[in-house]
Amino acid sequence: MEERGATAALGMEAELVSIPATPRGTSTPDTSVTQTGVRTAAAGSKLSWTPTGVASAMASTPRLLSPGGGMGTPMKRVMVSLRGYLEEVGHLTRLNPQDAWLPITESRNGNAHYAAFHNLNAGIGFQALVLPVAFAFLGWSWGIICLIAAYFWQLYTLWILVRLHEAVPGRRYNRYVELAQAAFGERLGLWLALFPTVYLSAGTATALILIGGETMKLFFQIVCGPTCSSNPLTTVEWYLVFTSLCIVLSQLPNLNSIAGLSLIGAITAVTYTTVVWVLSVSQTRPPSISYEPLRSISLTASSFSVLNALGIIAFAFRGHNLALEIQATMPSTFKHPAHVPMWRGAKAAYLLIAMCLFPVAIGGFWAYGNLMPAGGMLNAIYAFHSHDIPRGLLATTFLLVVFNCLSSFQIYSMPVFDSFEAGYTSRTNRPCSVWVRSGFRIFYGFISFFIGVAFPFLSSIAGLLGGLTLPVTFAYPCFMWVLIKKPQRFTFNWYLNWILGFLGIAFSLAFSAGGVWSMVNSGLKLKFFKPS
Repeated sequence: MEERGATAALGMEAELVSIPATPRGTSTPDTSVTQTGVRTAAAGSKLSWTPTGVASAMASTPRLLSPGGGMGTPMKRVMVSLRGYLEEVGHLTRLNPQDAWLPITESRNGNAHYAAFHNLNAGIGFQALVLPVAFAFLGWSWGIICLIAAYFWQLYTLWILVRLHEAVPGRRYNRYVELAQAAFGERLGLWLALFPTVYLSAGTATALILIGGETMKLFFQIVCGPTCSSNPLTTVEWYLVFTSLCIVLSQLPNLNSIAGLSLIGAITAVTYTTVVWVLSVSQTRPPSISYEPLRSISLTASSFSVLNALGIIAFAFRGHNLALEIQATMPSTFKHPAHVPMWRGAKAAYLLIAMCLFPVAIGGFWAYGNLMPAGGMLNAIYAFHSHDIPRGLLATTFLLVVFNCLSSFQIYSMPVFDSFEAGYTSRTNRPCSVWVRSGFRIFYGFISFFIGVAFPFLSSIAGLLGGLTLPVTFAYPCFMWVLIKKPQRFTFNWYLNWILGFLGIAFSLAFSAGGVWSMVNSGLKLKFFKPS
C-alpha cells in the first residue's frame, strides 16, 4: 500500500508539473477555491480536483524546504509542486471557453511593448490637431492650466483602470463594460457604459474614415499640383478608397496581431504632430494675429464657447475605453500580474503623448492665434502656408496622417469586432470561421462608410463628442474604484474619487451643452449625404 501511494503521488506530481503555467494563444486558465476542493484548469487540458485537505496542507507548507527537512517525501514533493502551480495560475480568471475564440482575449502573449504601442496609437491622433482651437477661446493661461489638469486627471483614472482589471481575486475584467457591470450592477452598468464606449469605438472609426478620406484627397491635390489633367476622385470616392484599405487591414485576427500596425500608428502620430507644430512655428505668422480669447456678443454665448473648448480638450484624451482590452492581451500570474507591464507601457506611451499634445496646442496657438480654423492645424497649414512649404514635405505630412488613421481604425474597431463575434459564438457555441469573421468586418467597414457619408459633419463636433464620452475617461473609473475597492469612508481617497467622479459627470453635461450650442452658433449645416 505504501509503495502504491508513493507511485500515485509521483504520478500526480508529474501531471502537475507538466501543465503549462501560461498557455499562449488560448483562453486564460482559471482557478477557484470551493468547499469541496481546489479546482484547477488550463485551456485545452482536463480539469483536475485536489482535496481540500491537500490545499490546506499546501497553505501551511514552507515555501522552501531543505533536503534534510523531508523534501524527499513523495507527498511533500507533491504539495510543493502543487503550491508552485497554484501560485502561477491562481491569480487568473475563471475559465470561459469563449475567451479563446474572441479577438480581445484569444491571444495572451502581450507585453509592456505592445501596451505602449496600443496606448500610444489609441491615445493620440487627429483630435490633437484641434487643441489650438480650444486655446483660441480659452487664451494662454486658462488653456495651459486646463490642458495640464486634464492630462493628470486622465492619467490617474488610467491607473485606476489598470489596477481594477484584477481587483477581484480569480477574476479579470477584460472589457470596460464588464468592469462597469461589476461596479454598478448588471443592468445599470450596461446602460451607463455601453453607449459611450460604443460611441467612442464606432464614432471614432467613422470620424477616422472622414478625416482619412479628406486627407487622402488633399494629399492627391498637393502631389498632382494645379496643372494635373486627370479627373480627380470625389470626396465620397476618397472615403470609399480609405474604407477599403481599412477593411483589408482589419482581417488581422486579434488585438495582439495588430501590434505592428499600432507601432506604425504610434510612429506616424508622433512624427506628424511634431512636423505640424514645427512647420507652424517656423513660418511667418499672419499679420492680423491676436491672442485675445474670442468673445461673443453675450455672456451666455461666451460661456458656451468656453465649455465647447473644454470639451475639445477632454476629447483629446480618449482611449480609456481600450485600456482593459489592451491589458486583457497579457498573461497574468500570482507572481507576475498583468498590471505591472501594462502600467509600464502606459507610462511610456503617455509621456510621449504629453510631448506631442502640449507642443501642438501651444505652438499652434502661437502660430495662428485666434485665426485658427475650426478644422485644426492641417487646415491652418493648408490655408496659410500651402505656397510657402515645399510640396514634398506637405504631402509627406498628410500621408503620415493617413497612415495613422488607418492604424487607429483597427484598434478602435477591435471592441466592435469582439462584440459581433461574442454574439455569434454565444448562439452557436463554436468559434467564428474565417469567412464569418471576414463578413463581420466587411459589414462593419461599409456601415461606418455609410454613416460617414450620411453624417459628414461628425468630424466638426469634437466638443460634443468630448462631452458625451467624458465619463468613460474622467468619471466612471473614480466611481468604480470606490464601489469595488471600498476605501474607508471619509478618508482622502474616498473624498478624492467621489469628488472627481461627480465633477466628471457635471463637466460631461456642461461640455455637451457647449458642443450643441457651438454647432448652432457657428452655423454648422447638417447636410446629410452631402460631403464637401
